[in-house]
Amino acid sequence: MAVMDARDLERCSAAVTLSDMEVFVFPELMYSLVLANIMSPRIWLWRDDPWFKGIRKMKPYRRLQRLKQYIIDHYVFNLDLETWGLTNQKRELARFAPFLSPEEIAQSNALFGYQGDTYYFDIDIRTHFGLDKYDSDVIPYWKTETVEAMDAFQHKEGYTTGAGECVSLSALYAAALYVVAGVPLEQVFMMATPLHSQNFVDVDDGVLTNNRRLVTKAMWFNGTQISGQARRALENERVTIVSHPSGWIHTLYPQASIDPVVYSGFAERLRAYLTTPLTPEILGNFLRQNPRCHQCFMVRWPIRGVDRYVTLEQAFSFEQDSAYKVTDNTREKLLAMIPQETFAMSCCPNKIVLDDIEEFVRERAIDLSDPADLKALRDRIGDACVCGDEMVDQLVRFCHTEPRLPSADVRFVSAAAPLALTLDMTREEVIAHLESLRAHNETADMAFYAWRDLSRTPAAPFIKAAMERNPVSVAALAEASDDEVVARVAALPDISIYDEDTRLAQPDEVWTFGRGDGFEKALLVANVARSRGAGPLCLTLVTDEAVLTDEVGAEWCRFATCKRPAETCWQL
Repeated sequence: MAVMDARDLERCSAAVTLSDMEVFVFPELMYSLVLANIMSPRIWLWRDDPWFKGIRKMKPYRRLQRLKQYIIDHYVFNLDLETWGLTNQKRELARFAPFLSPEEIAQSNALFGYQGDTYYFDIDIRTHFGLDKYDSDVIPYWKTETVEAMDAFQHKEGYTTGAGECVSLSALYAAALYVVAGVPLEQVFMMATPLHSQNFVDVDDGVLTNNRRLVTKAMWFNGTQISGQARRALENERVTIVSHPSGWIHTLYPQASIDPVVYSGFAERLRAYLTTPLTPEILGNFLRQNPRCHQCFMVRWPIRGVDRYVTLEQAFSFEQDSAYKVTDNTREKLLAMIPQETFAMSCCPNKIVLDDIEEFVRERAIDLSDPADLKALRDRIGDACVCGDEMVDQLVRFCHTEPRLPSADVRFVSAAAPLALTLDMTREEVIAHLESLRAHNETADMAFYAWRDLSRTPAAPFIKAAMERNPVSVAALAEASDDEVVARVAALPDISIYDEDTRLAQPDEVWTFGRGDGFEKALLVANVARSRGAGPLCLTLVTDEAVLTDEVGAEWCRFATCKRPAETCWQL
């Protein structure tokens, strides 16, 4: 097998570990993970679950809802710093220097200095993610997991289901939308910001997959706390990468592989999703999300023919335990539930009656792009209790978020062979089709490294990743002697998290999930040994055993194995 040059070896090994920083530097890897999940037997087995019976006959959004509930029931969000261990900026910047300069990486990656807009400065990003307890140079290996690794979290202490971080969940959603829900991959756009990853699904008015949840256009503008959290990334961050079956575009690279017509259409659809006209209901939703304004508004309600008033803050508080809302046509039912003694006999001085502002918005049909309409609204609100200028400015931003997408002013270079996966393909046909594209489509090629199939990829990238980027097992066994390391690894259950005999787990996956095939266990022992200066080592598949020896042939360990990588002698 041909020897890889250093750049290809680095990129292919990054496809194995798939940390967030690696996906940032090698954007083709984001969709390679989606394809790896599509090739996995795990998601195809979901189709046999009674929960998904008849899903292909449902309307598109109903399919998404069905899938969402399954993911909520089977996976939790995980961003624990300890899961995949720590590295440091100096080491990683040196590693990525041939591809991007340190200055470029720092401009757009949260692990290397980027903090986004004011929101992220306010929360202090290192404190927010728990990094403040480490030296400022220390950063986590936030690794993106395949569906098998996500499933394996159920074996980790403290978990009862699968788990994954935001890129893992985005890739899981994209794959499951295609395999289970029958949504064409062409309708799914993956978006990565420096601190988050989510998908825009082009069905109905558009739907965002946000970690485990779905956000429709109506939800985006409903003013709830959950929606406020979902809005943060697109409101406060640049979109670094957009990934799609036709290719990708990256904010720092001068060329892109995504279809420019597809990208233009996506940008238009996303902007439409993030924009809504001002209506009385949207005004109320905006106020719900802005507690500072609550004290300035009162709601009018007739009791026995006489107008009474309740503060907006009180009205919103009664929403918490009710199916009714202040902001839609169920307001009357909500107000009727509020004890009469809560209402005041008259409107407090300097307060604004919400009903009057709603009527003004309704009658004038406020156009938020018209300066005259905005001035009229500011004047109507006044400055007695809240600054009219400030409130209207915030309202405009609530009703329209301009996504900061990668500029289309780049050189578009399409893949020589498009992915072109159709909904009628079987899993076997998908794998065969992707394999036929490898020489002409880098995303398809990298998918086999992300899939960890050692019958279809050389061992060198897998070995490089295993020996250089698996610090958790090294730290966990730091106090154990060499013999104790072998004994503790041998005691783990002989079960790989990967079902196929040609796919392998990395050492930290074996340790974190407490299980592994003998070949994987031997690789874990080698990882610890190499960290202590031992080596070079040789891992050999001998009939049904994995044997780890040093350079003079002395044996470190020997484990029974069912794995069958194409290369049977690995130099470590």
